Amino acid sequence: MKTSLPIWCIVSLLTIGALWAGQLALKHAHGAASFVDKIETALLDVRIHLIGVRPPSAKVAIVAIDDATVAAAGRYPLDRRQLARLVDGIRLAGATGIAIDILLVGPTEDEADKALAAAISRFPVAIAGAAQFADRQERISPMPKPTELLRPLPVLEASAQLGLVNVATDAGGTPRQIPMIFDAQPALEASLVIRAASFQFGELPTLTTDGLRMGARTYPLDLGWHLSLNYYGPGRTVHTVSALRLLNGEDLHSDLTGRLVMLGVTATGVGDRFNTPFDQIMPGVEVLATGVSNLIDGSALVRDTVVRRIDAVLAALITFAGIAMVAFLPMAAGSIAFAALLLAWLTVAAIAFGQFYWLSGALPIAASLPPVAATIVVRQVFDRFEMRRMISARSALERFQASALARRIAEDPTFLLEPRELSAAILFVDLAGYTGVSERLGPLRTRDMLKAFHTIVVEEAERRQGVAMDFMGDGVMVAFGVPDQHSQDASNAILTAFNLVRAIHEWDADGRSGESNVVRIGVHYGQVILSRLGHETHQQVAAIGDCVNVASRLLEVAKSHSASVALSAEVIRAAGLEELLTGDRQYARCEIRGRQQTLDVAFWSADDAASQA
Repeated sequence: MKTSLPIWCIVSLLTIGALWAGQLALKHAHGAASFVDKIETALLDVRIHLIGVRPPSAKVAIVAIDDATVAAAGRYPLDRRQLARLVDGIRLAGATGIAIDILLVGPTEDEADKALAAAISRFPVAIAGAAQFADRQERISPMPKPTELLRPLPVLEASAQLGLVNVATDAGGTPRQIPMIFDAQPALEASLVIRAASFQFGELPTLTTDGLRMGARTYPLDLGWHLSLNYYGPGRTVHTVSALRLLNGEDLHSDLTGRLVMLGVTATGVGDRFNTPFDQIMPGVEVLATGVSNLIDGSALVRDTVVRRIDAVLAALITFAGIAMVAFLPMAAGSIAFAALLLAWLTVAAIAFGQFYWLSGALPIAASLPPVAATIVVRQVFDRFEMRRMISARSALERFQASALARRIAEDPTFLLEPRELSAAILFVDLAGYTGVSERLGPLRTRDMLKAFHTIVVEEAERRQGVAMDFMGDGVMVAFGVPDQHSQDASNAILTAFNLVRAIHEWDADGRSGESNVVRIGVHYGQVILSRLGHETHQQVAAIGDCVNVASRLLEVAKSHSASVALSAEVIRAAGLEELLTGDRQYARCEIRGRQQTLDVAFWSADDAASQA
């Protein structure tokens, strides 16, 4: 592959790309917040919606203190005797345990508090507490260190297990992770999610280096022992029953037997609400129930240190690959290839998400786009510089080669590596008496005269697709049919010959030559060989063959017949202009110096030729 970018520039771009991608990758690997997180949450929601609604674990249910329950009770919060009835009802319905997502901090009536404590003591219950922090915690952080805990009323906490209900939200307020462990000095405190899941598994979990082990299953966790939530669907996707049914004495064995029950508030305007990918007002108790269900059915998103390192490595590789694509491939192809690479990565991330692996879709994009975009800009700058250089080179080349040949060589450097045989009309033109004129004019004025003469010849030739092949002092060789043949090559050569006589006489009449000169022109048509001649490192395009030799000799023949234009019978016949031979003008059989065969030639004086123009 070839590139217009110098090696030092490519190395610099790769270095800049490595620094940019590296610092983003390090932040991601260490869980530091960055702008990438906002992009990632949007891409994560897209993947969640691609998977769609999934069934949660059948071992989790929610008993909801909903609008109907609050209306029937006539108050909120409910009397703790009513909460005691709910706890007893859940126990009697066959539940395996209860996690109460209600902060029961202050005392109420002593009898009511004791009744609730008694109900809790008869059954495995986890009761909510809340951690308070001095500063807002990052979305991903080391083990959270609360400054204070909101604990349940001591009489209640003594009969239950404490579980903290804090969640980690993204910038949009969507809970993405739940801390499993809190560093609440002097002791560690567990999340309500772990407490609840332990009732279902029958044992407390064991912490590992970057996860937890519960029963026979090990759960990889994110940095700081954060569980990454995998939502099932909108509100009430987790099996939910109204607390009012229990208060009314309904038999809920079919709804609660063998299930872990999350008891929480879903009533309008009461309790916490969160924005989730499926629902903008999901109750906090269902967010926690989602975490518990993720642990039980093993569908929590896997985002641990290994996954983060994979994200970081792939971000660097995609960045380097993208820079290489737009640096070495054609601009359009490189840009398309880079876009396809990003699309492939997003596809891989979506497929991995279906297997519960949370690969970062945003990190490789954020890491690669800026350096690749910078490479595209730099490439465009260098390409434009190279284009200007090539245009300048082509312009310079056209000063030493005919424009038609220069364009062909610039477009195809292999042009005429192999000689080509073709039919062409060859025209030679020179000024009579040039030697004496140059002696009288001197070098500088002679140069000016020749430049004016050559300009007339080239302009007249190019009007009819003629190519000036060579300049020989006062002589010029022009080819018609080079580098590509046309049906009008012969006629164009004849018309050019006549027009040159007129144009040169007009030029001489204005005194531009400094002397009175007679122009002589010879034109012949036949086969020529178009090839490159010269040294391997110094070549020119030339047309050679008998046709060229004959055309040059026609200048001598014209001089011997005191004519200005000599046209061979071959060029007249090829042009289909036999009507030029009228009256006394007929072909003359002429000998050509150095050639055995004679040639039929027609002649025109300067005045007759000018009248044909």
